[in-house]
Amino acid sequence: MRDKVILACGQCKRRNYTTKKNKKNTPDKLEFKKYCRFCKTHTPHKETK
Repeated sequence: MRDKVILACGQCKRRNYTTKKNKKNTPDKLEFKKYCRFCKTHTPHKETK
């Protein structure tokens, strides 16, 4: 049931992180505040397709 999802930076749109989520329990998109090594700051990272 757990699927791999990719997280992209909200500012530079680069795909930095991967994580897993259960789509049955969490149908909406994930968003975390994580460190972007390209922006060199903490930015919101959203789930991409």
